[in-house]
Amino acid sequence: MDFDYDLFVIGGGSGGVRAARLAATEGNARVALAEEYRYGGTCVIRGCVPKKLMVFASGYGEMMEDARAYGWDVEAGDFDWQVFRPRLHAELDRLEGIYRNILKSNGVETFDARAELIDAHTIKLSTGQTVTAKHILLATGGHPFTPDIEGAEHTITSNDIFLLDELPKSILIVGGGFIACEFACILHGLGVQVTQYYRGEMILRGFDFESASHIAAAMQERGIDLRLRTNATTIKKVDGGLSVTDTDGRETMFEKVMFATGRKPNTSDMGLENAGVTLGKGGQVEVDDYSQSSVPTIYAVGDVTNRINLTPVAIREGAAFVETVFKDNPTPVDHHLVPSAVFTQPELGTIGMSEEDARDEGPIEVYETRFKGMQSAFAGREDKVYMKLIVSKADRRVLGCHIVADHAGELIQLAGIAVKMGATKEDFDRTVAVHPTMSEELVTMKTPVRET
Repeated sequence: MDFDYDLFVIGGGSGGVRAARLAATEGNARVALAEEYRYGGTCVIRGCVPKKLMVFASGYGEMMEDARAYGWDVEAGDFDWQVFRPRLHAELDRLEGIYRNILKSNGVETFDARAELIDAHTIKLSTGQTVTAKHILLATGGHPFTPDIEGAEHTITSNDIFLLDELPKSILIVGGGFIACEFACILHGLGVQVTQYYRGEMILRGFDFESASHIAAAMQERGIDLRLRTNATTIKKVDGGLSVTDTDGRETMFEKVMFATGRKPNTSDMGLENAGVTLGKGGQVEVDDYSQSSVPTIYAVGDVTNRINLTPVAIREGAAFVETVFKDNPTPVDHHLVPSAVFTQPELGTIGMSEEDARDEGPIEVYETRFKGMQSAFAGREDKVYMKLIVSKADRRVLGCHIVADHAGELIQLAGIAVKMGATKEDFDRTVAVHPTMSEELVTMKTPVRET
């Protein structure tokens, strides 16, 4: 059968664009891509990039306070959303243009349209056009999930934060994952009165418990009203904002309410079932180690598969797909020991097992340290750095490394190399410390605080 394209990609985010470019240039394939919204996907348009720029913006007030302690005659003043917002969107426009140009310059035909599957080789576009492809790659990402409670229609999600005409004076953030915690810190740093509800025992479920506890304490010390074991039950629109009733029966007024209660894969109304694609309970596309779905000609990468929902992972998955399908080099995706960061204040950098998970694998030693960093201690801040290494007693490998500190995301990238290589505790110990730095503590923790 003669197809219009060798590959048709649905979704213009990081994973889809990487796969399309590599298939066209290194795989010598005829490639097309459809995107219904904006090129760049969640990361560039409504995730990592605008969020990190807001993280930067939110930190300058504290920097000004530190600068005064160091002798600088400066005043922070108030944050002006009307100055920042247009610059933010100009940067996102610039990055979207880069993504579009990458596809164009590499010979990928693009459609600004929604795509649905007719069968294993046929795609129908919202323009009315129908095309065929030998292979189809689903890279449609995910979207925020809002629970079905009374008044939920009056709330916003992380997608909406970047589009606000002005910042609210007060906000309730419902959720305890990394998105909820990051935006609690960001908005607090920008001058918003922030309350956060989380129904669980501790925020950042799935991360190392002690590391999460350290962040929770730091958030509360900064003035974020973090309420654990608490959830919103009803929301009513009233004069001046939203009245929220919580699980303890309290009613509290907020100008805005934001749900950050998880994300769902974008698989609805795409014709996937008609094409025979198997979906999991959460709506994710079920794939094998090579990102192949239940239909041999249809693959999926990125958040739509709900494996590890991180941009660099989606990019790796897209590249591995091209190696497998277009370069005759079957390449499974390596999801083992992926470093990541949570951009709270302070940040969390992490790789490998939490202490809780490591205990189930066998006997371990736990090394940890808490201390005030030199820069913040001089400025009179109470912030403490927390670092933890989890070590296997059997072979001395470092199973997990967790850092809570300013710039922890930068630190964990380098520590992640050592952990990924299988470094032992003795490898860390043999490494000479860089002094004076926070990171030197990673190689000077000599005595375990506990063993299990």
